[in-house]
Amino acid sequence: MLLHCSLVVLAFTAQDDASLRKSRDSQDRPALEQQIAKLKAAAKPTDAESQYKVALAQSYLAEVAQEQRDKNAARAAAEAGMDPAKKAIGLKGDNAEYHRVLGTLCGQVIPANVLAGLKYGKCAQGEVETALKLDPKLVNGYIAQGVGNYYLPSSFGGGVELAIKSFEKAIALNAKSADAYVWLGIAQRKANRNVEARKAFQKALELNPARRWAKEQLDKTPAQ
Repeated sequence: MLLHCSLVVLAFTAQDDASLRKSRDSQDRPALEQQIAKLKAAAKPTDAESQYKVALAQSYLAEVAQEQRDKNAARAAAEAGMDPAKKAIGLKGDNAEYHRVLGTLCGQVIPANVLAGLKYGKCAQGEVETALKLDPKLVNGYIAQGVGNYYLPSSFGGGVELAIKSFEKAIALNAKSADAYVWLGIAQRKANRNVEARKAFQKALELNPARRWAKEQLDKTPAQ
């Protein structure tokens, strides 16, 4: 069953997700919004994959809004993706990627409002943990885990060192994950490891030259 679920997700990633990632990489919010409208129109209540597509696209839109420091837009986009993510899980609860997306969406709400952490923090952590239990080799699951630890203070069980370990785990599973390298660099910079951070950003851009956010992070990271 897990193999079947993984193949469903991979099929989507290889086809439809390419255009979504292109819009995300260029931080083209209008394009993402248009794509989301089409996905919503095509989504079927009883089709888990079509619900997942909407949720994933909303997560990308929230990600871009965060990168552009538009916290309110990020929160709105993330919240809009939660219902389709929950529907996908309700239809296929053993799909690790569906849980990962819901956990990511819950986490994307929090930066806009610290108080939202009380409501969405458990969702973010719990759904990512469920995803990794279902699929211990889910690369994006470890990235999501790392992002959660990056924002969660060490006094609450998170911290930058735990985040770095999660990103390194993701890279160990997939050395071509540009997203993992971007987040590794961000965490290393927070840990005052700027030289290593720049190398991580450079690797991310080598793997995905179109990712504007990676270029921005490299430009703002001191050489020493």
